[in-house]
Amino acid sequence: MGSPLKDALPEPFWLTQPGAPAPAAPLDGPATADLAVVGAGYSGLWTALIAKERDPSLDVVVVEAGTAGWAASGRNGGFCAASLTHGFDNGLARFPGEMDRLLRLGRENLDEIESAVARYKINCDFRRTGELHVATEPWQWRDLVEGHAAEAARGLDVELLDQDRVRAEVDSPTYLGGVWDRTGCAMVDPARLAWGLRQACLDLGVRLYENTKVERISSSGAGLVLQTWRGGITARRVALATGAHGRLLKRLQQYVVPVYDYALMTEPLTGAQLASIGWRNRQGIGDSANQFHYYRLTADNRILWGGYDAVYFNGGRITPSQDQRDATFELLAAHFAATFPQLDGIRFTHKWGGVIDCCSRFSAFFGTAHGGRLAYAAGYTGLGVGATRFGAKVMLDLLGGTPTELTSLKMVRAKPLPFPPEPVRSGVIQLTRWSIARADRNEGRRNLWLRTLDKAGLGFDS
Repeated sequence: MGSPLKDALPEPFWLTQPGAPAPAAPLDGPATADLAVVGAGYSGLWTALIAKERDPSLDVVVVEAGTAGWAASGRNGGFCAASLTHGFDNGLARFPGEMDRLLRLGRENLDEIESAVARYKINCDFRRTGELHVATEPWQWRDLVEGHAAEAARGLDVELLDQDRVRAEVDSPTYLGGVWDRTGCAMVDPARLAWGLRQACLDLGVRLYENTKVERISSSGAGLVLQTWRGGITARRVALATGAHGRLLKRLQQYVVPVYDYALMTEPLTGAQLASIGWRNRQGIGDSANQFHYYRLTADNRILWGGYDAVYFNGGRITPSQDQRDATFELLAAHFAATFPQLDGIRFTHKWGGVIDCCSRFSAFFGTAHGGRLAYAAGYTGLGVGATRFGAKVMLDLLGGTPTELTSLKMVRAKPLPFPPEPVRSGVIQLTRWSIARADRNEGRRNLWLRTLDKAGLGFDS
């Protein structure tokens, strides 16, 4: 029959859909702005949109090295979560004193995203289906039971499902149980969300320059100058929203590492195929291993299947050739077959990868530079579809210079622990990846290296 990957196109499914907007013209000559936003992914687009909502008279410009949403914002799984902290457990471990506030802010943020999608008529298949966390090993089930109790005690809308009940939701022989977070996550078409935010910005009067790479940022009088190869923008304030691709602020490089994540997309399931696995409630799904898979249904009943093999290329290299990795695609296809044997024979139509901006605390961090005239947010570590809107508000508050509820948060004021310089960085990360895989094979038991990292608050995860 041949490999199910035989005819898979080496490109992101989402970004190759019909309806992509024509690129905006690049910058050609000098320009000025009250606020210049660098990067037209979710982080930058939300920043520009919210800035215009707050003050319609503000002159806002967005500059993008490629086209809107071409990087992480158009390549992800489309899990738009309420969590601002890369999950409940990570947030509770790092910010226990303000966890209740972060949970409230995260729920409000997801509600506001849903409202904005409706208000601006963004056709991104937004569905508040929730997320199903499944256990495929006994140790994962024990952790889920413990975690469910802690989440329920904080008032989260979570339901514990035993093996029969979880398989009644989605039928896989690998499932031992699960927790359904009923309202804390929405599924979206990620590229169409980015394209919709782009259009909303344009409709409010934001100027956009695409295929315009900012080469450096420098001070000039009371403002900053963004220098590109064919011109420059002088702005009073700058929001830096470049994710893993940013090299414009040297200090960020000690906190962020670029990690590649990979995904597959199946052909559309037939009615009989979909009935064989259930999935009537269309939740997003993630398993509970350290090296975890995430998967979901699309509007036309394809299955996106991604995760597990997060890859750091030594030296932190980012090149287009690394968007394709056959060994990872074959591994993902094998894991898919084990999870859904009833879908034997289904083929994959697309295979792709992309780079994620990871930091040691797994959730975004924030700060300012150039005397408070520039603000940045980075380090979302793969959970930025929803959290970037929160990060946009933080950047705007920081640029405003007046203390707010958001700028008072420890999460905003504190930085993650930095990564060591190369080549030590590569050695540390590869040892950590090896140890994580070993823990998954050893009933979740973490070796001395992982326990040392846990104690230091410096880690690495898929």
